[in-house]
Amino acid sequence: MLDKALQGGRGYWAWITLLLLLIAAGFACYLRQLEYGLGITGLSRDVSWGIYIAQFTFFVGVAASAVMVVLPYYLHDVRQFGRITVLGELLAVAAVIMCMLFIFVDMGQPGRVLNVLLYPTPHSLMFWDMVSLSGYLLLNAVIASVMLGAEYKGLAAPGWIRPVIYLSIPWAVSIHTVTAFLYSGLPGRPLWFTAVLAPRFLASAFASGPALLILLCLALRRLTSFDAGKEAIRKLGVIVAYAMTANVFLLLLELFTAFYSHKPEHREPFEYLFSGLNGHHSLALLMWLSAALALAALAALLVPRWRENERILALASAAVFLSLWLEKGMGLIVAGFVPSPLRRVTAYAPTAPEWAIVLGIWALGALLVTMFYKITVAVREQV
Repeated sequence: MLDKALQGGRGYWAWITLLLLLIAAGFACYLRQLEYGLGITGLSRDVSWGIYIAQFTFFVGVAASAVMVVLPYYLHDVRQFGRITVLGELLAVAAVIMCMLFIFVDMGQPGRVLNVLLYPTPHSLMFWDMVSLSGYLLLNAVIASVMLGAEYKGLAAPGWIRPVIYLSIPWAVSIHTVTAFLYSGLPGRPLWFTAVLAPRFLASAFASGPALLILLCLALRRLTSFDAGKEAIRKLGVIVAYAMTANVFLLLLELFTAFYSHKPEHREPFEYLFSGLNGHHSLALLMWLSAALALAALAALLVPRWRENERILALASAAVFLSLWLEKGMGLIVAGFVPSPLRRVTAYAPTAPEWAIVLGIWALGALLVTMFYKITVAVREQV
């Protein structure tokens, strides 16, 4: 089946070439970072996690969101998801690979990642995050390849795959829960030190992932003969609507607690995000843009007549994805360090090499999704 990813027209190969160029540029910048060190990034003593870890956090949610099509299809027999379940699982595979790469490039000495395997420490959440991510990658890779292979051969899926699918459902929830615990277990960081961080992560995951899947399904319909079905896309829209509602509600709870308590250590990170602190307001515009996109998307998604219009649904899905990327893939991690425990405000802005490396990993993820979906569409056309 892999040979089907090497077949395509001029537009397909132009897209592949563009992605390869971005990957090459990102890799060249990473080699420079490997030689010089993290000094070429915008990181500092006070802000030790930046856009790399922010992207890792965001894409763990995208990976976990595959459960939102796997669970209805396999547990509740929602047949409308039959054509897109494999797409969700393949998207999860690409997202987990991207997560691992973001962790890899964030390490000044990437060879030390082997220490997690050579010297396992079960009392460390980092160890369990590695276990959950690698296990989830393996589960989805096995499920997607077995199901797609059975479809390619015109055979029924083997019986042993059903328990593996059931195992992947709680495992999907675990990967983002463990990721949230990495942050909420740090009492010195008031923005993260909250019991609702894990629910917030899951709600945002179940909104951003299906929103991206909607956009991918609409793109496949436009560019190929594959059609996920209007009903499947509408049901995904309902999932995005309610998950985004839960995410906004939980964020408002955090804002109420921070400002009503009048505790500076809880209030100041939100002030830094939305209005600036001590003259530093580099994220304020982005956070207000995120809030505006979230409210606009909710207005479109919560009205059934608008949500069932695919053009409005596509715009709302793009708004949800961008809003959550700005909030979670940019603001949440940086504001956890600002101000520092010593009440010092240190500005952080990604440098050009950081952006190039991030774009390179994004391009690699897009390349994987493109090849995975090209194989899936070719198999479906042949069948």
